[in-house]
Amino acid sequence: FLDEIGDLSPAMQVKLLRVLQERRFERVGGNQTIACDARIIAATHRDLEARIEEGLFREDLFYRLNVFPIEMPPLRERASDLADLIAAIGDHLAGTGRGRVALAPDAIAVLQRYPWPGNVRELANLIERLAVLHPDATVHARDLPARYAAADGDVRDGSRTSAPIAAAGARSSAVAEPLHDPMQRVNADPSAITTGADEPSDPFPAEGIDLKAHLAAIEVRLLRAALARADGVIAHAATLLGLRRTTLAEKLRKFGLDRSGD
Repeated sequence: FLDEIGDLSPAMQVKLLRVLQERRFERVGGNQTIACDARIIAATHRDLEARIEEGLFREDLFYRLNVFPIEMPPLRERASDLADLIAAIGDHLAGTGRGRVALAPDAIAVLQRYPWPGNVRELANLIERLAVLHPDATVHARDLPARYAAADGDVRDGSRTSAPIAAAGARSSAVAEPLHDPMQRVNADPSAITTGADEPSDPFPAEGIDLKAHLAAIEVRLLRAALARADGVIAHAATLLGLRRTTLAEKLRKFGLDRSGD
C-alpha cells in the first residue's frame, strides 16, 4: 500500500514506474535484481490529473496506477455518516485504553456542518482530544473547540451569531452566496469582502469570534469566485488572484476544494 502517491518526487516516480513496468527492482545498496509479483494499492488526497497538467506527476505512471480507481468522497460530503464514524472512532479509543467519550446530538449536528479539510484524520484527532478533555462524559455543542462551533455560526454558549465566523468551506450563504460576486465586490472596494450589506454596522459579537476561521472563510470565498470566473482553469484563476499556479493549487488542497470550487 502506497499512501500519498501524489506527493512522490519526480525521481521516485521514475523508479516506481520501472518497478510496475518491469516487475523487478534492486534493494538499496544491493546489486542483485529481484523479480516481484505484487498488487499495488495507492492512495492520494490530491487531484492527480491536475498535477499532470502542472507537470508535477507523470502521466504514464498515472495510467499504470489508475487501473481500478475507487473514489472516496471527502468527509464534508458524507455528513450522514458522521455519527457512525464518531461511534467507531470512540469504540476504537475505548478498546485501546485511550479514553471514552460520547457526543450529544447537538454536537454531532454542529460537526455535520463543518467542512473537514483534514477529513477522517481530523475527526479522529478531535474525538481523541475530546476523550482527553471530557473523559467518560457526553460532549455538547458548547464543549466543542471554537473552530468547530464557528463553522456552524455558534458561539461557546450555543447561540447563533452573524456570518463573519463561518468556517472555511462551510456550505452556507456566508461563504458561497450566488447573488453576490466577491470578485466584483473586491474590485470595487477591497474592504467590502469583510462584511455583508445586510450586516449591522458593528458585526463583531460581544462573545468574540474565531478570527482564523473568519479569515479562512473570506479566502475560500475569493478562491471560489476566481475559479468560477476562470471556468475552473487553475492558471487563469491564479492570475486573477495574483498568485502562482502552484500556490493556488496548495490553497485548494488546504481547503479541500477542487477546480469547480466545491
